[in-house]
Amino acid sequence: LPRLKLRGLMTIPPVSPDYAQQCRYFAQLRQLKDTLVSAGVALDTLSMGMSDDFEAAIAEGATLVRVGTAIFGPREKTSAMESTGHPEKPVEL
Repeated sequence: LPRLKLRGLMTIPPVSPDYAQQCRYFAQLRQLKDTLVSAGVALDTLSMGMSDDFEAAIAEGATLVRVGTAIFGPREKTSAMESTGHPEKPVEL
């Protein structure tokens, strides 16, 4: 994929109500980005943070947050969500 240009990094950490724990996960990705940029990799995007943790993500340098639930409200559960118990939790195969 010669025309593909990596712009940044993304993470979705485990769900936690603990602000300090949220910050630790986001700080790890920010530090990885800083390390890569120092090594000459051109990255300008840190996609991290969702409706429940975007404040911590912004505090740790997020440039893109996903806050759909905060804007539009909760969505109806689907069978996939019910089987995992959480919309962000992956289904294990």
